[in-house]
Amino acid sequence: MHIVSLLLPISKKSRTMKNLLSMVVLVAVFSCRGYAQDPHFSQFFEAPLLRNPSLAGLFNGDVRVNSVYRSQWGSVTVPYQTGSFDVEYKQPVGRGNDFVTIGMEILYDRAGTTNFTTSNLLPAINYHKALSGDKNKYLSVGFMGGYVQRNIDRSKITTNNQYDGSGYNPSLSDGESLTQFNYHYWDGSVGASFNSSIAGSETDNYFIGIAYHHFNRPKNSFYVNPPVELNPKLVFSAGVKFGLDEVSYLTIDGDASKQGSYNEFIAGAMYSYKLGTDAENPDYVVHFGGYLRWKDAFVPMVKIDYNPFAIGFSYDANISQLKTISQSRGGFEISISYIGFVARGSTKGAMLCPRF
Repeated sequence: MHIVSLLLPISKKSRTMKNLLSMVVLVAVFSCRGYAQDPHFSQFFEAPLLRNPSLAGLFNGDVRVNSVYRSQWGSVTVPYQTGSFDVEYKQPVGRGNDFVTIGMEILYDRAGTTNFTTSNLLPAINYHKALSGDKNKYLSVGFMGGYVQRNIDRSKITTNNQYDGSGYNPSLSDGESLTQFNYHYWDGSVGASFNSSIAGSETDNYFIGIAYHHFNRPKNSFYVNPPVELNPKLVFSAGVKFGLDEVSYLTIDGDASKQGSYNEFIAGAMYSYKLGTDAENPDYVVHFGGYLRWKDAFVPMVKIDYNPFAIGFSYDANISQLKTISQSRGGFEISISYIGFVARGSTKGAMLCPRF
């Protein structure tokens, strides 16, 4: 969940007006104090650049386009909505077995009653260095950086200064010395990963990676003074994919991240089954499984591949301390992806690993 407050809509006639108003904390205040964490997805593997820019290109194809949409906390307050769109293009470079991937991450996040909105435009580049003449071991180093815009709707801010003793009075000042309602900054991330096949297999492989986000510590506040920096985020990622038989395989994947005092761990597995007469080129691949975000949510998932497209669905069943008020309802996600090859300069058959 977002660390920023779950802002509550307030009724003028409510008998609990004073208590509600005292609970309402400005998103701007949380932001300027540096308590906010980055948006996240339960289908984190469908937003690889947000995990680690060196994970760009870890797929069996030349081009990948991913889109994820998330709606969270609709059972508690105004839904928090997050959308990600990223595109990656991988091609050979030089005369060896090296490759380079260029990409772009576009992220949109809107949170709470004040419509606290963040928009990211982040180009990325990743270099894959071959560590084996068999083209099955690669060390990748990636960089991502770009423009971030944030804004709030001042007209929707309410504070306890506007409680006149009997109810909410919008004619009273909210008491906040807020002079700007939007700001922007430049952001940067760097990461490295290693991926390899397992025992020379063309289908079984694994990867490990580490990323350092917001390494430039951009200023992150609606207030001019005091200046507040965005906390850097460290992310460790790992995954393994291996066949169970000719028509099925298992993928285990997880992330562990730390940003300031906030820690998050999510991991799980997906079982995949191929449908069709040709196991090498199945008509469909059906995936289902579940992930656990530690002390927050259990996330069942299902995904269907119909080459070159795939669509996935997941739902967060809340298990945190908010489960009573949320009735265990967290967030819904849908993802759509495309993976394909180009006619010329293709990596098809030239890169045995990675194949996530």
